[in-house]
Amino acid sequence: MASINRYDNSGNGGGKHTKKQHTGSYSRANLNQSARNSSSEQGDALLSKVINASPGMVIGRNATAELLKSGRSVDKLFVRRGDREGSINVIIAEAVKRGIPVIEVDNSRLNVLSGGAHHQGVVAMAAEKDYCTVDDILDVARSRGEVPLIVIADGIEDPHNMGAVIRSAECAGAHGLIIPKRRSAGLSPAVTKSSAGAVEHIAVAKVPNLAAAVESLKKTGVWIYTAEAGGVPYYECDFTLPSAVIFGSEGEGVSRLLREKSDFIVSVPLYGKINSLNVSCAAAVILSEAARQTRTRHSM
Repeated sequence: MASINRYDNSGNGGGKHTKKQHTGSYSRANLNQSARNSSSEQGDALLSKVINASPGMVIGRNATAELLKSGRSVDKLFVRRGDREGSINVIIAEAVKRGIPVIEVDNSRLNVLSGGAHHQGVVAMAAEKDYCTVDDILDVARSRGEVPLIVIADGIEDPHNMGAVIRSAECAGAHGLIIPKRRSAGLSPAVTKSSAGAVEHIAVAKVPNLAAAVESLKKTGVWIYTAEAGGVPYYECDFTLPSAVIFGSEGEGVSRLLREKSDFIVSVPLYGKINSLNVSCAAAVILSEAARQTRTRHSM
Protein backbone atom coordinates (compact mmCIF):
# COMPACT_ATOMS: atom_id res chain seq x y z
CA MET A 1 0.00 0.00 0.00
CA ALA A 2 1.36 3.40 -0.88
CA SER A 3 2.49 5.62 1.96
CA ILE A 4 1.70 9.29 1.55
CA ASN A 5 2.98 12.34 3.41
CA ARG A 6 1.22 15.65 2.69
CA TYR A 7 4.30 17.53 3.84
CA ASP A 8 6.68 15.71 1.45
CA ASN A 9 8.09 18.61 -0.58
CA SER A 10 9.12 16.30 -3.38
CA GLY A 11 5.51 16.24 -4.58
CA ASN A 12 5.68 12.46 -4.96
CA GLY A 13 3.04 10.57 -2.98
CA GLY A 14 4.77 7.24 -3.47
CA GLY A 15 3.45 4.09 -5.07
CA LYS A 16 0.81 4.69 -7.70
CA HIS A 17 -0.27 8.01 -6.27
CA THR A 18 1.08 11.40 -7.26
CA LYS A 19 0.42 14.42 -5.06
CA LYS A 20 -0.98 17.51 -6.81
CA GLN A 21 -0.47 21.08 -5.69
CA HIS A 22 -2.43 22.05 -4.07
CA THR A 23 -29.41 23.56 8.07
CA GLY A 24 -58.29 30.73 22.43
CA SER A 25 -61.27 30.25 22.13
CA TYR A 26 -63.66 31.43 24.81
CA SER A 27 -66.82 29.52 25.55
CA ARG A 28 -69.96 30.65 27.35
CA ALA A 29 -72.26 28.31 29.18
CA ASN A 30 -75.24 29.59 27.20
CA LEU A 31 -73.79 28.72 23.80
CA ASN A 32 -76.08 26.31 22.06
CA GLN A 33 -74.90 22.88 21.08
CA SER A 34 -74.73 23.63 17.36
CA ALA A 35 -72.35 26.50 17.95
CA ARG A 36 -70.17 24.23 20.05
CA ASN A 37 -70.15 21.61 17.31
CA SER A 38 -69.29 24.19 14.66
CA SER A 39 -66.40 25.56 16.71
CA SER A 40 -65.13 22.07 17.41
CA GLU A 41 -65.20 21.11 13.73
CA GLN A 42 -63.30 24.26 12.73
CA GLY A 43 -60.69 23.62 15.40
CA ASP A 44 -60.26 20.01 14.30
CA ALA A 45 -59.84 21.10 10.70
CA LEU A 46 -57.13 23.61 11.61
CA LEU A 47 -55.34 21.06 13.78
CA SER A 48 -55.44 18.56 10.94
CA LYS A 49 -53.79 21.07 8.61
CA VAL A 50 -51.01 21.79 11.06
CA ILE A 51 -50.41 18.08 11.64
CA ASN A 52 -50.16 17.56 7.87
CA ALA A 53 -47.47 20.22 7.50
CA SER A 54 -44.04 18.97 6.49
CA PRO A 55 -42.04 17.99 9.60
CA GLY A 56 -39.54 20.57 10.80
CA MET A 57 -41.40 23.51 9.26
CA VAL A 58 -42.09 26.72 11.16
CA ILE A 59 -45.12 28.45 9.66
CA GLY A 60 -46.14 32.12 9.56
CA ARG A 61 -44.44 35.46 10.01
CA ASN A 62 -44.48 35.76 13.81
CA ALA A 63 -43.31 32.20 14.39
CA THR A 64 -40.55 32.55 11.81
CA ALA A 65 -39.39 35.87 13.24
CA GLU A 66 -39.13 34.32 16.71
CA LEU A 67 -37.26 31.33 15.29
CA LEU A 68 -34.66 33.63 13.73
CA LYS A 69 -34.35 35.61 16.99
CA SER A 70 -33.71 32.41 18.94
CA GLY A 71 -30.47 31.74 17.07
CA ARG A 72 -31.50 28.16 16.32
CA SER A 73 -30.09 26.66 13.12
CA VAL A 74 -32.30 27.19 10.06
CA ASP A 75 -31.68 25.33 6.83
CA LYS A 76 -33.85 27.33 4.42
CA LEU A 77 -36.41 30.13 4.34
CA PHE A 78 -39.22 29.79 1.79
CA VAL A 79 -41.04 33.02 0.86
CA ARG A 80 -43.87 33.70 -1.55
CA ARG A 81 -42.60 34.95 -4.88
CA GLY A 82 -43.04 38.71 -5.23
CA ASP A 83 -44.16 39.21 -1.60
CA ARG A 84 -42.19 42.10 -0.15
CA GLU A 85 -44.64 43.89 2.13
CA GLY A 86 -44.60 44.50 5.87
CA SER A 87 -42.71 42.24 8.26
CA ILE A 88 -41.61 39.85 5.53
CA ASN A 89 -38.83 42.30 4.62
CA VAL A 90 -37.49 42.19 8.18
CA ILE A 91 -37.58 38.39 8.17
CA ILE A 92 -35.73 38.18 4.86
CA ALA A 93 -33.12 40.69 6.00
CA GLU A 94 -32.43 38.70 9.17
CA ALA A 95 -32.14 35.48 7.19
CA VAL A 96 -29.69 37.05 4.75
CA LYS A 97 -27.70 38.46 7.67
CA ARG A 98 -27.38 34.96 9.12
CA GLY A 99 -26.47 33.44 5.77
CA ILE A 100 -29.67 31.40 5.52
CA PRO A 101 -30.70 30.60 1.92
CA VAL A 102 -33.90 32.48 0.97
CA ILE A 103 -35.90 30.64 -1.69
CA GLU A 104 -38.79 32.24 -3.56
CA VAL A 105 -41.58 29.79 -4.36
CA ASP A 106 -45.17 29.85 -5.60
CA ASN A 107 -48.03 30.03 -3.11
CA SER A 108 -48.97 26.44 -3.98
CA ARG A 109 -45.56 25.25 -2.77
CA LEU A 110 -46.02 27.05 0.53
CA ASN A 111 -49.44 25.45 0.88
CA VAL A 112 -47.83 22.03 0.59
CA LEU A 113 -45.03 22.82 3.03
CA SER A 114 -47.47 24.24 5.60
CA GLY A 115 -50.03 21.48 5.17
CA GLY A 116 -52.64 24.08 4.20
CA ALA A 117 -52.20 26.16 7.36
CA HIS A 118 -52.22 29.96 7.12
CA HIS A 119 -48.57 30.62 6.28
CA GLN A 120 -48.67 34.40 5.54
CA GLY A 121 -46.22 33.88 2.71
CA VAL A 122 -43.35 32.43 4.71
CA VAL A 123 -42.24 29.00 5.94
CA ALA A 124 -38.89 28.22 7.57
CA MET A 125 -37.18 24.85 7.64
CA ALA A 126 -35.56 24.45 11.04
CA ALA A 127 -32.63 22.07 11.50
CA GLU A 128 -33.00 19.08 13.81
CA LYS A 129 -29.76 19.97 15.58
CA ASP A 130 -27.27 22.81 15.57
CA TYR A 131 -24.44 22.79 13.06
CA CYS A 132 -20.80 22.99 14.06
CA THR A 133 -17.69 24.32 12.31
CA VAL A 134 -15.04 22.45 10.35
CA ASP A 135 -12.59 23.19 13.18
CA ASP A 136 -15.01 21.51 15.59
CA ILE A 137 -14.83 18.34 13.50
CA LEU A 138 -11.04 18.39 13.62
CA ASP A 139 -11.25 18.88 17.39
CA VAL A 140 -13.38 15.73 17.65
CA ALA A 141 -10.58 13.75 16.02
CA ARG A 142 -7.98 15.32 18.32
CA SER A 143 -10.04 14.55 21.41
CA ARG A 144 -10.20 10.88 20.40
CA GLY A 145 -6.49 10.76 19.61
CA GLU A 146 -7.25 9.72 16.03
CA VAL A 147 -6.32 10.95 12.57
CA PRO A 148 -9.28 12.79 11.00
CA LEU A 149 -11.74 10.91 8.83
CA ILE A 150 -14.19 13.41 7.36
CA VAL A 151 -17.05 13.02 4.90
CA ILE A 152 -17.96 15.81 2.45
CA ALA A 153 -21.39 15.64 0.79
CA ASP A 154 -21.46 17.56 -2.48
CA GLY A 155 -24.96 18.32 -3.79
CA ILE A 156 -26.77 15.42 -2.10
CA GLU A 157 -30.30 16.82 -2.03
CA ASP A 158 -32.31 13.65 -1.45
CA PRO A 159 -32.94 13.41 2.33
CA HIS A 160 -33.00 9.62 2.30
CA ASN A 161 -29.60 9.44 0.61
CA MET A 162 -28.19 12.07 2.97
CA GLY A 163 -29.48 10.20 6.00
CA ALA A 164 -28.01 6.94 4.74
CA VAL A 165 -24.63 8.60 4.11
CA ILE A 166 -24.66 10.00 7.66
CA ARG A 167 -25.47 6.54 8.98
CA SER A 168 -22.56 5.01 7.06
CA ALA A 169 -20.21 7.75 8.24
CA GLU A 170 -21.14 7.34 11.89
CA CYS A 171 -20.89 3.55 11.72
CA ALA A 172 -17.37 3.90 10.29
CA GLY A 173 -16.35 6.19 13.13
CA ALA A 174 -15.99 9.29 10.95
CA HIS A 175 -15.42 12.45 12.93
CA GLY A 176 -17.84 14.64 11.02
CA LEU A 177 -19.72 15.56 7.87
CA ILE A 178 -19.47 18.77 5.83
CA ILE A 179 -22.39 19.96 3.68
CA PRO A 180 -22.94 23.14 1.64
CA LYS A 181 -25.55 25.76 2.51
CA ARG A 182 -27.13 25.43 -0.91
CA ARG A 183 -27.96 22.44 -3.11
CA SER A 184 -28.02 20.07 -0.19
CA ALA A 185 -30.45 18.34 2.10
CA GLY A 186 -30.21 19.82 5.58
CA LEU A 187 -30.75 18.16 8.93
CA SER A 188 -34.47 17.71 8.43
CA PRO A 189 -36.67 15.13 10.20
CA ALA A 190 -36.52 12.98 7.05
CA VAL A 191 -32.73 12.99 7.12
CA THR A 192 -32.70 12.19 10.84
CA LYS A 193 -35.08 9.27 10.32
CA SER A 194 -33.12 7.90 7.37
CA SER A 195 -29.93 8.08 9.42
CA ALA A 196 -31.53 5.78 12.03
CA GLY A 197 -30.55 8.32 14.68
CA ALA A 198 -26.90 8.51 13.61
CA VAL A 199 -27.19 12.27 13.14
CA GLU A 200 -27.29 12.59 16.94
CA HIS A 201 -23.83 11.07 17.21
CA ILE A 202 -21.83 12.86 14.52
CA ALA A 203 -20.76 16.46 14.05
CA VAL A 204 -22.20 18.19 10.98
CA ALA A 205 -20.80 21.45 9.59
CA LYS A 206 -22.61 23.59 7.02
CA VAL A 207 -20.35 25.85 4.96
CA PRO A 208 -21.03 28.52 2.32
CA ASN A 209 -18.38 27.16 -0.04
CA LEU A 210 -17.18 23.57 -0.21
CA ALA A 211 -14.15 24.43 -2.31
CA ALA A 212 -12.93 26.87 0.35
CA ALA A 213 -13.54 24.25 3.04
CA VAL A 214 -11.47 21.73 1.07
CA GLU A 215 -8.59 24.20 0.75
CA SER A 216 -8.76 24.87 4.48
CA LEU A 217 -8.59 21.16 5.25
CA LYS A 218 -5.61 20.69 2.95
CA LYS A 219 -3.73 23.40 4.83
CA THR A 220 -4.15 21.41 8.04
CA GLY A 221 -2.64 18.30 6.43
CA VAL A 222 -5.82 16.50 5.43
CA TRP A 223 -5.73 14.55 2.15
CA ILE A 224 -8.75 14.86 -0.13
CA TYR A 225 -10.28 11.87 -1.89
CA THR A 226 -13.14 12.13 -4.40
CA ALA A 227 -15.34 9.08 -4.88
CA GLU A 228 -15.88 8.84 -8.64
CA ALA A 229 -15.58 6.26 -11.39
CA GLY A 230 -12.23 5.69 -13.05
CA GLY A 231 -10.08 6.14 -9.97
CA VAL A 232 -7.82 4.01 -7.81
CA PRO A 233 -9.61 1.02 -6.23
CA TYR A 234 -10.58 1.96 -2.69
CA TYR A 235 -8.65 -0.95 -1.18
CA GLU A 236 -5.40 0.35 -2.69
CA CYS A 237 -5.70 3.78 -1.06
CA ASP A 238 -4.02 4.75 2.19
CA PHE A 239 -6.63 6.04 4.65
CA THR A 240 -4.34 5.82 7.68
CA LEU A 241 -3.39 9.47 7.19
CA PRO A 242 -5.77 12.42 7.75
CA SER A 243 -8.48 11.94 5.12
CA ALA A 244 -11.62 13.60 3.79
CA VAL A 245 -13.76 11.75 1.25
CA ILE A 246 -16.10 13.64 -1.09
CA PHE A 247 -19.32 11.95 -2.25
CA GLY A 248 -21.51 13.53 -4.92
CA SER A 249 -25.17 13.47 -5.87
CA GLU A 250 -26.80 10.61 -7.73
CA GLY A 251 -27.23 12.57 -10.95
CA GLU A 252 -24.24 14.88 -11.24
CA GLY A 253 -21.62 13.30 -9.02
CA VAL A 254 -18.87 15.43 -7.55
CA SER A 255 -18.44 18.88 -9.10
CA ARG A 256 -15.56 19.53 -11.48
CA LEU A 257 -14.00 22.12 -9.14
CA LEU A 258 -13.89 19.73 -6.20
CA ARG A 259 -12.50 16.95 -8.36
CA GLU A 260 -9.72 19.27 -9.46
CA LYS A 261 -8.95 20.20 -5.86
CA SER A 262 -8.78 16.56 -4.79
CA ASP A 263 -5.53 14.67 -4.29
CA PHE A 264 -6.93 11.34 -5.46
CA ILE A 265 -9.92 9.82 -7.21
CA VAL A 266 -11.09 6.67 -5.44
CA SER A 267 -13.49 4.12 -6.91
CA VAL A 268 -15.40 0.99 -6.00
CA PRO A 269 -14.79 -1.60 -8.76
CA LEU A 270 -18.03 -2.94 -10.24
CA TYR A 271 -18.45 -6.25 -12.03
CA GLY A 272 -22.15 -6.32 -12.97
CA LYS A 273 -24.16 -4.59 -15.67
CA ILE A 274 -25.15 -1.52 -13.59
CA ASN A 275 -22.47 1.16 -13.81
CA SER A 276 -22.84 2.82 -10.41
CA LEU A 277 -23.75 2.32 -6.77
CA ASN A 278 -26.16 4.43 -4.77
CA VAL A 279 -24.10 7.13 -3.06
CA SER A 280 -24.84 5.76 0.40
CA CYS A 281 -23.71 2.28 -0.68
CA ALA A 282 -20.46 3.65 -2.07
CA ALA A 283 -19.95 5.59 1.16
CA ALA A 284 -20.49 2.45 3.23
CA VAL A 285 -17.91 0.50 1.22
CA ILE A 286 -15.20 3.17 1.14
CA LEU A 287 -15.63 4.38 4.73
CA SER A 288 -15.65 0.83 6.07
CA GLU A 289 -12.28 0.25 4.41
CA ALA A 290 -10.98 3.51 5.89
CA ALA A 291 -12.18 2.38 9.33
CA ARG A 292 -10.53 -1.02 8.90
CA GLN A 293 -7.19 0.51 7.94
CA THR A 294 -7.07 3.02 10.79
CA ARG A 295 -8.06 0.45 13.41
CA THR A 296 -5.62 -2.13 12.08
CA ARG A 297 -2.88 0.47 12.32
CA HIS A 298 -3.78 1.35 15.93
CA SER A 299 -3.81 -2.32 16.93
CA MET A 300 -0.31 -3.00 15.55
